[in-house]
Amino acid sequence: MAIHDTLIVGAGFSGLGAAIKLRQAGVHDIVIVERADRVGGTWRDNVYPGVACDIPSLLYSFSFVKNPSWSSAYPSGAEICDHIEEMTDQFGLRPLIQFGTEITGLSFDESAGVWTATTNQRTIFHTRTVVLASGPLADHKFPDIRGLDSYQGHKIHSAAWDEGYDFTGKRVAVIGTGASAVQIVPELVKTAEFVKVFQRTPGWVLPRLDLRVPGAVQALFAAVPATQELARQALYWGHEASAVALVWNTPMSRLMARLGRAHLNRQVKDRWLRRQLTPDFTPGCKRMLVSSDYYPALQRANCKLIDWPIATLSPAGIRTSDGIEHHLDAIVFATGYDVHLSGPPFPVTGRGGRLLQREWASHAEAYKSVSAHGYPNLFFMTGPNSGPGHNSLLVYVEGQLEYAVTGITTILANNLRYLDVRADVQDRYNREIQKRLRATTWMSGCSSWYLTRDGYNASMYPGLATQYLRLMRDFQIEDYTALARSESETPVSHDIPAGAVTTTA
Repeated sequence: MAIHDTLIVGAGFSGLGAAIKLRQAGVHDIVIVERADRVGGTWRDNVYPGVACDIPSLLYSFSFVKNPSWSSAYPSGAEICDHIEEMTDQFGLRPLIQFGTEITGLSFDESAGVWTATTNQRTIFHTRTVVLASGPLADHKFPDIRGLDSYQGHKIHSAAWDEGYDFTGKRVAVIGTGASAVQIVPELVKTAEFVKVFQRTPGWVLPRLDLRVPGAVQALFAAVPATQELARQALYWGHEASAVALVWNTPMSRLMARLGRAHLNRQVKDRWLRRQLTPDFTPGCKRMLVSSDYYPALQRANCKLIDWPIATLSPAGIRTSDGIEHHLDAIVFATGYDVHLSGPPFPVTGRGGRLLQREWASHAEAYKSVSAHGYPNLFFMTGPNSGPGHNSLLVYVEGQLEYAVTGITTILANNLRYLDVRADVQDRYNREIQKRLRATTWMSGCSSWYLTRDGYNASMYPGLATQYLRLMRDFQIEDYTALARSESETPVSHDIPAGAVTTTA
Protein backbone atom coordinates (compact mmCIF):
# COMPACT_ATOMS: atom_id res chain seq x y z
CA MET A 1 0.00 0.00 0.00
CA ALA A 2 1.50 3.32 -1.11
CA ILE A 3 1.33 6.00 1.55
CA HIS A 4 1.86 9.54 0.32
CA ASP A 5 3.32 12.30 2.43
CA THR A 6 0.61 14.83 1.62
CA LEU A 7 -2.77 14.85 -0.11
CA ILE A 8 -4.06 18.27 -1.17
CA VAL A 9 -7.79 18.61 -1.87
CA GLY A 10 -8.44 21.31 -4.46
CA ALA A 11 -6.40 22.96 -7.21
CA GLY A 12 -7.34 26.57 -6.68
CA PHE A 13 -5.07 29.27 -5.25
CA SER A 14 -4.80 27.61 -1.81
CA GLY A 15 -4.11 24.07 -3.00
CA LEU A 16 -1.54 25.10 -5.57
CA GLY A 17 0.10 27.46 -3.08
CA ALA A 18 0.34 24.58 -0.58
CA ALA A 19 2.10 22.40 -3.17
CA ILE A 20 4.57 25.16 -4.00
CA LYS A 21 5.46 25.88 -0.38
CA LEU A 22 5.68 22.17 0.55
CA ARG A 23 8.09 21.51 -2.31
CA GLN A 24 10.20 24.45 -1.25
CA ALA A 25 10.31 22.91 2.25
CA GLY A 26 11.51 19.56 0.89
CA VAL A 27 8.23 17.65 0.66
CA HIS A 28 7.85 16.11 -2.81
CA ASP A 29 5.53 13.10 -2.40
CA ILE A 30 2.39 15.14 -3.01
CA VAL A 31 -0.91 14.33 -4.69
CA ILE A 32 -3.44 17.04 -5.59
CA VAL A 33 -7.01 15.93 -6.29
CA GLU A 34 -9.31 18.24 -8.24
CA ARG A 35 -12.92 17.43 -9.09
CA ALA A 36 -12.94 19.65 -12.21
CA ASP A 37 -10.95 19.21 -15.41
CA ARG A 38 -8.62 22.17 -14.86
CA VAL A 39 -7.16 24.38 -12.16
CA GLY A 40 -8.65 27.66 -10.95
CA GLY A 41 -11.14 26.98 -8.17
CA THR A 42 -13.90 29.54 -7.83
CA TRP A 43 -12.38 31.65 -10.61
CA ARG A 44 -12.68 28.72 -13.00
CA ASP A 45 -16.30 28.12 -12.01
CA ASN A 46 -17.54 31.72 -12.11
CA VAL A 47 -17.83 32.87 -15.71
CA TYR A 48 -20.81 35.20 -15.49
CA PRO A 49 -20.57 38.44 -17.51
CA GLY A 50 -18.54 41.10 -15.73
CA VAL A 51 -16.91 38.71 -13.25
CA ALA A 52 -13.92 40.38 -11.61
CA CYS A 53 -12.13 40.70 -8.29
CA ASP A 54 -12.85 43.58 -5.91
CA ILE A 55 -9.31 43.44 -4.47
CA PRO A 56 -6.51 45.10 -6.51
CA SER A 57 -4.61 42.69 -8.75
CA LEU A 58 -1.23 43.42 -7.11
CA LEU A 59 -2.69 42.25 -3.80
CA TYR A 60 -4.81 39.41 -5.16
CA SER A 61 -1.87 37.12 -5.84
CA PHE A 62 0.72 35.37 -3.71
CA SER A 63 3.77 37.38 -2.71
CA PHE A 64 5.90 34.44 -3.86
CA VAL A 65 4.26 34.26 -7.33
CA LYS A 66 4.18 37.81 -8.60
CA ASN A 67 2.62 38.68 -11.94
CA PRO A 68 4.09 41.89 -13.43
CA SER A 69 1.65 41.79 -16.36
CA TRP A 70 -1.70 42.55 -14.75
CA SER A 71 -3.58 44.61 -17.34
CA SER A 72 -5.69 46.63 -14.90
CA ALA A 73 -5.91 47.69 -11.28
CA TYR A 74 -8.67 45.14 -10.64
CA PRO A 75 -8.32 41.80 -12.43
CA SER A 76 -11.09 40.14 -14.41
CA GLY A 77 -12.00 36.55 -13.65
CA ALA A 78 -10.47 35.39 -16.93
CA GLU A 79 -7.18 37.12 -16.17
CA ILE A 80 -7.04 35.55 -12.71
CA CYS A 81 -7.62 32.13 -14.30
CA ASP A 82 -4.79 32.78 -16.73
CA HIS A 83 -2.52 33.69 -13.81
CA ILE A 84 -3.41 30.47 -11.97
CA GLU A 85 -2.70 28.42 -15.10
CA GLU A 86 0.67 30.15 -15.52
CA MET A 87 1.49 29.57 -11.84
CA THR A 88 0.72 25.87 -12.27
CA ASP A 89 3.10 25.60 -15.21
CA GLN A 90 5.79 27.83 -13.72
CA PHE A 91 6.17 25.51 -10.72
CA GLY A 92 5.61 22.27 -12.65
CA LEU A 93 2.54 21.25 -10.64
CA ARG A 94 0.46 19.54 -13.35
CA PRO A 95 2.03 16.08 -12.86
CA LEU A 96 0.85 16.19 -9.23
CA ILE A 97 -2.81 16.82 -10.11
CA GLN A 98 -5.46 14.16 -10.65
CA PHE A 99 -8.32 15.91 -12.42
CA GLY A 100 -11.91 14.69 -12.41
CA THR A 101 -11.36 13.24 -8.96
CA GLU A 102 -13.71 14.23 -6.16
CA ILE A 103 -13.16 13.24 -2.55
CA THR A 104 -16.15 11.37 -1.10
CA GLY A 105 -14.75 10.73 2.37
CA LEU A 106 -11.73 11.09 4.65
CA SER A 107 -11.02 8.86 7.64
CA PHE A 108 -8.07 8.69 10.03
CA ASP A 109 -6.46 5.44 11.21
CA GLU A 110 -5.08 6.38 14.61
CA SER A 111 -3.00 3.23 15.00
CA ALA A 112 -1.21 3.79 11.68
CA GLY A 113 -1.24 7.59 11.65
CA VAL A 114 -2.66 7.53 8.10
CA TRP A 115 -5.59 9.26 6.42
CA THR A 116 -7.59 7.28 3.85
CA ALA A 117 -9.38 9.25 1.13
CA THR A 118 -12.09 7.68 -1.00
CA THR A 119 -13.09 9.23 -4.34
CA ASN A 120 -15.80 9.21 -6.97
CA GLN A 121 -13.38 7.33 -9.22
CA ARG A 122 -13.22 4.45 -6.72
CA THR A 123 -9.54 5.19 -6.25
CA ILE A 124 -8.26 5.28 -2.69
CA PHE A 125 -5.42 7.44 -1.41
CA HIS A 126 -3.47 6.79 1.77
CA THR A 127 -1.56 9.75 3.11
CA ARG A 128 0.19 10.86 6.27
CA THR A 129 -1.03 14.44 6.05
CA VAL A 130 -3.91 16.24 4.34
CA VAL A 131 -4.39 19.85 3.25
CA LEU A 132 -8.06 20.70 2.76
CA ALA A 133 -8.02 23.49 0.19
CA SER A 134 -11.43 23.05 -1.40
CA GLY A 135 -12.51 26.48 -0.17
CA PRO A 136 -15.68 27.76 1.52
CA LEU A 137 -17.23 29.03 -1.76
CA ALA A 138 -16.89 25.88 -3.86
CA ASP A 139 -20.59 25.01 -4.15
CA HIS A 140 -23.53 27.18 -5.14
CA LYS A 141 -27.16 26.81 -4.17
CA PHE A 142 -30.53 28.12 -5.28
CA PRO A 143 -32.34 30.01 -2.54
CA ASP A 144 -35.22 28.51 -0.60
CA ILE A 145 -37.98 30.44 -2.38
CA ARG A 146 -41.56 29.27 -2.54
CA GLY A 147 -42.54 28.02 -5.99
CA LEU A 148 -38.95 27.61 -7.19
CA ASP A 149 -39.72 24.43 -9.12
CA SER A 150 -42.91 25.80 -10.62
CA TYR A 151 -41.18 28.44 -12.75
CA GLN A 152 -41.16 27.35 -16.40
CA GLY A 153 -38.67 29.86 -17.76
CA HIS A 154 -34.87 29.65 -17.75
CA LYS A 155 -33.13 29.56 -14.35
CA ILE A 156 -29.44 30.47 -14.07
CA HIS A 157 -27.25 30.67 -10.99
CA SER A 158 -24.41 33.19 -11.08
CA ALA A 159 -21.92 30.49 -10.00
CA ALA A 160 -23.07 28.05 -12.72
CA TRP A 161 -23.51 30.40 -15.63
CA ASP A 162 -25.18 29.17 -18.82
CA GLU A 163 -22.86 30.60 -21.45
CA GLY A 164 -25.10 29.27 -24.23
CA TYR A 165 -28.14 31.29 -23.23
CA ASP A 166 -28.79 34.40 -25.33
CA PHE A 167 -30.22 37.28 -23.28
CA THR A 168 -30.86 39.43 -26.34
CA GLY A 169 -34.39 40.78 -26.25
CA LYS A 170 -35.28 38.79 -23.13
CA ARG A 171 -37.19 39.87 -20.02
CA VAL A 172 -34.80 39.04 -17.20
CA ALA A 173 -34.87 39.13 -13.41
CA VAL A 174 -31.83 39.27 -11.17
CA ILE A 175 -32.49 38.11 -7.62
CA GLY A 176 -29.89 39.51 -5.23
CA THR A 177 -27.88 42.70 -4.97
CA GLY A 178 -24.55 41.42 -3.62
CA ALA A 179 -21.06 41.24 -5.04
CA SER A 180 -21.99 39.11 -8.06
CA ALA A 181 -25.16 41.03 -8.88
CA VAL A 182 -23.46 44.42 -9.05
CA GLN A 183 -21.18 42.98 -11.73
CA ILE A 184 -23.88 41.08 -13.66
CA VAL A 185 -26.58 43.76 -13.89
CA PRO A 186 -24.48 46.34 -15.83
CA GLU A 187 -23.72 43.65 -18.43
CA LEU A 188 -27.27 42.33 -18.78
CA VAL A 189 -28.82 45.75 -19.40
CA LYS A 190 -26.67 46.02 -22.53
CA THR A 191 -28.52 43.20 -24.31
CA ALA A 192 -31.74 42.27 -22.50
CA GLU A 193 -35.05 43.87 -23.39
CA PHE A 194 -35.71 44.55 -19.72
CA VAL A 195 -33.98 43.74 -16.44
CA LYS A 196 -35.75 43.74 -13.08
CA VAL A 197 -33.46 43.64 -10.04
CA PHE A 198 -35.09 42.15 -6.93
CA GLN A 199 -33.49 43.59 -3.82
CA ARG A 200 -33.95 42.34 -0.27
CA THR A 201 -31.32 44.53 1.42
CA PRO A 202 -29.29 47.35 -0.17
CA GLY A 203 -25.55 47.23 0.35
CA TRP A 204 -22.85 49.83 0.76
CA VAL A 205 -21.26 50.53 -2.62
CA LEU A 206 -17.93 52.31 -3.12
CA PRO A 207 -16.55 53.46 -6.49
CA ARG A 208 -14.32 51.12 -8.42
CA LEU A 209 -11.21 52.92 -9.69
CA ASP A 210 -10.30 50.34 -12.31
CA LEU A 211 -7.45 51.93 -14.24
CA ARG A 212 -5.51 50.23 -17.00
CA VAL A 213 -1.89 49.44 -16.13
CA PRO A 214 0.36 51.06 -18.78
CA GLY A 215 2.79 48.83 -20.63
CA ALA A 216 5.67 50.90 -19.27
CA VAL A 217 4.63 50.10 -15.70
CA GLN A 218 4.33 46.38 -16.52
CA ALA A 219 7.81 46.49 -18.05
CA LEU A 220 9.17 48.24 -14.94
CA PHE A 221 7.62 45.61 -12.66
CA ALA A 222 9.18 42.84 -14.76
CA ALA A 223 12.62 44.46 -14.90
CA VAL A 224 12.73 45.69 -11.30
CA PRO A 225 10.55 43.39 -9.11
CA ALA A 226 11.24 45.58 -6.09
CA THR A 227 9.01 48.28 -7.60
CA GLN A 228 6.08 45.88 -7.78
CA GLU A 229 6.69 44.80 -4.21
CA LEU A 230 6.71 48.46 -3.14
CA ALA A 231 3.36 49.03 -4.88
CA ARG A 232 1.97 45.86 -3.29
CA GLN A 233 3.05 47.00 0.17
CA ALA A 234 1.40 50.39 -0.35
CA LEU A 235 -1.87 48.67 -1.25
CA TYR A 236 -1.52 46.26 1.67
CA TRP A 237 -1.11 49.02 4.26
CA GLY A 238 -3.90 51.04 2.68
CA HIS A 239 -6.25 48.10 3.11
CA GLU A 240 -4.96 47.51 6.65
CA ALA A 241 -5.87 51.09 7.53
CA SER A 242 -9.42 50.51 6.29
CA ALA A 243 -9.94 47.94 9.06
CA VAL A 244 -10.47 50.85 11.44
CA ALA A 245 -13.65 51.62 9.50
CA LEU A 246 -14.77 48.14 8.40
CA VAL A 247 -13.86 45.72 11.18
CA TRP A 248 -14.78 47.91 14.16
CA ASN A 249 -17.50 50.52 14.50
CA THR A 250 -15.55 53.75 14.93
CA PRO A 251 -15.81 57.36 13.76
CA MET A 252 -14.06 56.11 10.61
CA SER A 253 -17.05 53.82 10.00
CA ARG A 254 -19.23 56.91 9.85
CA LEU A 255 -16.78 58.46 7.41
CA MET A 256 -17.02 55.31 5.28
CA ALA A 257 -20.81 55.64 5.35
CA ARG A 258 -20.52 59.25 4.19
CA LEU A 259 -18.30 58.14 1.31
CA GLY A 260 -20.86 55.52 0.34
CA ARG A 261 -23.70 58.02 0.48
CA ALA A 262 -21.66 60.54 -1.53
CA HIS A 263 -21.10 57.92 -4.23
CA LEU A 264 -24.84 57.15 -4.22
CA ASN A 265 -25.86 60.81 -4.32
CA ARG A 266 -23.43 61.57 -7.13
CA GLN A 267 -24.65 58.72 -9.34
CA VAL A 268 -28.37 58.53 -8.49
CA LYS A 269 -30.46 61.66 -8.94
CA ASP A 270 -33.90 60.25 -8.20
CA ARG A 271 -34.67 60.77 -4.51
CA TRP A 272 -36.91 57.72 -4.14
CA LEU A 273 -34.35 55.42 -5.80
CA ARG A 274 -31.64 56.79 -3.51
CA ARG A 275 -33.85 55.97 -0.54
CA GLN A 276 -34.33 52.42 -1.83
CA LEU A 277 -30.57 52.00 -2.23
CA THR A 278 -29.51 53.43 1.15
CA PRO A 279 -28.37 50.76 3.64
CA ASP A 280 -29.49 50.88 7.27
CA PHE A 281 -26.52 48.98 8.74
CA THR A 282 -22.96 49.85 9.67
CA PRO A 283 -20.45 49.65 6.79
CA GLY A 284 -18.57 46.37 7.04
CA CYS A 285 -21.41 44.44 8.70
CA LYS A 286 -22.07 42.91 5.30
CA ARG A 287 -19.50 42.61 2.53
CA MET A 288 -18.66 45.99 1.00
CA LEU A 289 -19.46 46.29 -2.71
CA VAL A 290 -17.20 47.97 -5.25
CA SER A 291 -18.73 49.25 -8.49
CA SER A 292 -18.88 52.39 -10.58
CA ASP A 293 -21.43 51.10 -13.10
CA TYR A 294 -24.09 49.40 -10.96
CA TYR A 295 -26.01 52.55 -10.02
CA PRO A 296 -25.98 53.88 -13.62
CA ALA A 297 -27.24 50.48 -14.84
CA LEU A 298 -30.21 50.62 -12.46
CA GLN A 299 -31.21 53.95 -14.01
CA ARG A 300 -31.23 52.69 -17.58
CA ALA A 301 -34.62 52.87 -19.31
CA ASN A 302 -34.69 49.08 -19.54
CA CYS A 303 -33.91 48.42 -15.84
CA LYS A 304 -36.01 48.65 -12.70
CA LEU A 305 -35.23 48.02 -9.02
CA ILE A 306 -37.90 46.05 -7.16
CA ASP A 307 -37.72 46.10 -3.36
CA TRP A 308 -41.06 44.46 -2.61
CA PRO A 309 -40.43 41.02 -1.03
CA ILE A 310 -40.80 37.99 -3.30
CA ALA A 311 -43.92 36.05 -2.30
CA THR A 312 -43.47 33.14 -4.70
CA LEU A 313 -42.20 32.08 -8.07
CA SER A 314 -44.94 31.24 -10.52
CA PRO A 315 -44.90 29.38 -13.85
CA ALA A 316 -44.65 32.74 -15.62
CA GLY A 317 -42.19 34.53 -13.37
CA ILE A 318 -42.09 36.17 -9.93
CA ARG A 319 -44.99 37.31 -7.78
CA THR A 320 -44.14 39.95 -5.19
CA SER A 321 -45.96 40.64 -1.93
CA ASP A 322 -47.74 43.63 -3.44
CA GLY A 323 -49.67 41.21 -5.67
CA ILE A 324 -47.86 42.01 -8.91
CA GLU A 325 -46.75 39.12 -11.13
CA HIS A 326 -43.64 39.83 -13.18
CA HIS A 327 -43.56 37.79 -16.38
CA LEU A 328 -40.02 36.73 -17.21
CA ASP A 329 -38.06 34.75 -19.79
CA ALA A 330 -35.15 34.09 -17.43
CA ILE A 331 -34.25 34.47 -13.76
CA VAL A 332 -30.65 34.96 -12.65
CA PHE A 333 -30.04 33.91 -9.05
CA ALA A 334 -27.16 35.99 -7.69
CA THR A 335 -27.88 34.62 -4.24
CA GLY A 336 -24.55 33.30 -3.06
CA TYR A 337 -23.04 29.96 -2.21
CA ASP A 338 -23.62 26.94 -0.05
CA VAL A 339 -20.98 28.20 2.37
CA HIS A 340 -19.37 25.25 4.15
CA LEU A 341 -19.42 26.57 7.72
CA SER A 342 -19.88 22.98 8.94
CA GLY A 343 -16.87 21.53 7.13
CA PRO A 344 -16.26 20.18 3.63
CA PRO A 345 -19.12 18.58 1.65
CA PHE A 346 -17.97 15.03 2.45
CA PRO A 347 -17.62 13.11 5.73
CA VAL A 348 -14.37 13.61 7.67
CA THR A 349 -13.86 10.96 10.37
CA GLY A 350 -11.17 11.60 12.97
CA ARG A 351 -9.84 9.91 16.09
CA GLY A 352 -12.23 7.58 17.85
CA GLY A 353 -14.75 7.75 15.02
CA ARG A 354 -15.65 11.39 15.64
CA LEU A 355 -17.28 13.14 12.68
CA LEU A 356 -16.30 16.68 11.78
CA GLN A 357 -19.67 17.59 10.26
CA ARG A 358 -21.44 16.54 13.46
CA GLU A 359 -19.07 18.53 15.68
CA TRP A 360 -19.26 21.60 13.44
CA ALA A 361 -23.00 21.38 12.77
CA SER A 362 -23.76 24.31 15.04
CA HIS A 363 -20.43 26.03 15.67
CA ALA A 364 -17.29 25.35 13.65
CA GLU A 365 -14.09 25.72 15.68
CA ALA A 366 -10.43 25.26 14.87
CA TYR A 367 -7.11 26.35 16.29
CA LYS A 368 -5.72 29.31 14.36
CA SER A 369 -8.19 28.36 11.58
CA VAL A 370 -5.91 25.50 10.52
CA SER A 371 -6.04 22.61 13.05
CA ALA A 372 -9.05 20.92 14.66
CA HIS A 373 -8.79 18.77 17.79
CA GLY A 374 -9.44 15.10 17.04
CA TYR A 375 -8.42 15.41 13.39
CA PRO A 376 -4.63 15.13 13.49
CA ASN A 377 -2.32 15.69 10.53
CA LEU A 378 -5.17 17.57 8.81
CA PHE A 379 -4.73 21.23 7.88
CA PHE A 380 -7.51 23.56 6.74
CA MET A 381 -7.08 26.40 4.29
CA THR A 382 -9.64 29.22 4.79
CA GLY A 383 -10.85 27.37 7.87
CA PRO A 384 -13.03 28.77 10.68
CA ASN A 385 -12.50 32.44 11.58
CA SER A 386 -9.94 33.16 8.89
CA GLY A 387 -12.00 35.52 6.72
CA PRO A 388 -10.88 39.12 6.19
CA GLY A 389 -13.28 42.02 6.08
CA HIS A 390 -10.83 44.57 4.73
CA ASN A 391 -7.81 42.95 3.05
CA SER A 392 -6.94 40.29 0.48
CA LEU A 393 -7.93 36.72 1.33
CA LEU A 394 -4.68 35.52 -0.23
CA VAL A 395 -2.70 37.43 2.39
CA TYR A 396 -4.43 35.32 5.05
CA VAL A 397 -3.96 32.14 3.02
CA GLU A 398 -0.21 32.79 2.90
CA GLY A 399 -0.16 32.76 6.69
CA GLN A 400 -2.11 29.50 6.75
CA LEU A 401 0.28 27.96 4.22
CA GLU A 402 3.27 28.86 6.36
CA TYR A 403 1.64 27.35 9.45
CA ALA A 404 0.51 24.16 7.68
CA VAL A 405 3.91 23.59 6.08
CA THR A 406 5.56 23.90 9.49
CA GLY A 407 3.13 21.35 10.91
CA ILE A 408 3.57 18.92 8.01
CA THR A 409 7.36 19.10 8.02
CA THR A 410 7.34 18.58 11.79
CA ILE A 411 5.34 15.37 11.32
CA LEU A 412 7.51 14.07 8.49
CA ALA A 413 10.94 15.09 9.79
CA ASN A 414 10.29 13.60 13.22
CA ASN A 415 8.45 10.54 11.87
CA LEU A 416 5.40 11.26 14.01
CA ARG A 417 2.34 9.07 13.94
CA TYR A 418 0.20 12.10 14.54
CA LEU A 419 0.12 15.72 15.64
CA ASP A 420 -3.20 16.67 17.22
CA VAL A 421 -4.00 20.10 18.63
CA ARG A 422 -4.93 19.93 22.31
CA ALA A 423 -8.60 20.44 23.19
CA ASP A 424 -7.84 22.97 25.94
CA VAL A 425 -5.65 25.02 23.61
CA GLN A 426 -8.33 25.08 20.91
CA ASP A 427 -11.07 25.97 23.41
CA ARG A 428 -9.05 28.81 24.92
CA TYR A 429 -8.23 30.20 21.47
CA ASN A 430 -11.87 30.16 20.32
CA ARG A 431 -13.19 31.74 23.50
CA GLU A 432 -10.82 34.63 22.89
CA ILE A 433 -11.80 34.87 19.20
CA GLN A 434 -15.52 34.99 20.02
CA LYS A 435 -14.91 37.58 22.72
CA ARG A 436 -13.07 39.80 20.27
CA LEU A 437 -15.73 39.28 17.60
CA ARG A 438 -18.39 40.84 19.83
CA ALA A 439 -16.78 44.24 19.27
CA THR A 440 -16.76 43.99 15.45
CA THR A 441 -19.13 45.39 12.84
CA TRP A 442 -20.09 41.85 11.74
CA MET A 443 -21.91 41.40 15.04
CA SER A 444 -23.67 44.77 14.94
CA GLY A 445 -27.10 43.47 13.97
CA CYS A 446 -27.29 42.84 10.23
CA SER A 447 -27.85 39.43 8.64
CA SER A 448 -25.02 38.03 6.53
CA TRP A 449 -23.51 34.75 5.36
CA TYR A 450 -20.75 35.31 7.91
CA LEU A 451 -23.14 34.13 10.65
CA THR A 452 -24.94 30.88 11.40
CA ARG A 453 -28.69 30.96 11.92
CA ASP A 454 -28.23 31.47 15.65
CA GLY A 455 -25.81 34.37 15.10
CA TYR A 456 -22.51 32.56 15.70
CA ASN A 457 -19.60 33.91 13.66
CA ALA A 458 -17.42 31.05 12.43
CA SER A 459 -16.17 32.96 9.39
CA MET A 460 -14.26 36.13 10.18
CA TYR A 461 -11.01 36.98 11.93
CA PRO A 462 -11.47 39.90 14.37
CA GLY A 463 -8.29 41.80 13.71
CA LEU A 464 -5.70 43.06 11.27
CA ALA A 465 -4.04 40.92 8.63
CA THR A 466 -0.75 41.86 10.25
CA GLN A 467 -1.94 40.36 13.54
CA TYR A 468 -3.11 37.21 11.79
CA LEU A 469 0.21 36.72 9.98
CA ARG A 470 2.12 37.18 13.23
CA LEU A 471 -0.13 34.57 14.83
CA MET A 472 0.47 32.09 12.00
CA ARG A 473 4.24 32.45 12.18
CA ASP A 474 4.13 31.26 15.79
CA PHE A 475 3.95 27.45 15.64
CA GLN A 476 4.25 25.97 19.15
CA ILE A 477 4.64 22.20 19.38
CA GLU A 478 3.46 22.43 22.99
CA ASP A 479 0.00 23.28 21.65
CA TYR A 480 -0.25 19.75 20.23
CA THR A 481 -0.19 16.15 21.34
CA ALA A 482 2.65 14.68 19.30
CA LEU A 483 2.87 10.89 19.18
CA ALA A 484 6.04 9.32 17.79
CA ARG A 485 6.03 6.07 15.87
CA SER A 486 7.16 2.99 17.77
CA GLU A 487 10.61 1.48 17.21
CA SER A 488 9.04 -1.47 15.38
CA GLU A 489 7.52 0.81 12.75
CA THR A 490 9.60 1.47 9.67
CA PRO A 491 11.01 5.00 9.85
CA VAL A 492 10.50 7.22 6.84
CA SER A 493 13.45 9.16 5.48
CA HIS A 494 13.00 12.78 4.39
CA ASP A 495 15.29 15.56 3.28
CA ILE A 496 13.73 17.83 5.88
CA PRO A 497 15.76 19.17 8.78
CA ALA A 498 14.38 17.50 11.91
CA GLY A 499 13.39 19.91 14.64
CA ALA A 500 13.13 19.35 18.35
CA VAL A 501 9.77 17.90 19.26
CA THR A 502 8.20 16.79 22.52
CA THR A 503 6.22 13.58 22.08
CA THR A 504 3.54 12.40 24.47
CA ALA A 505 1.11 9.55 24.30
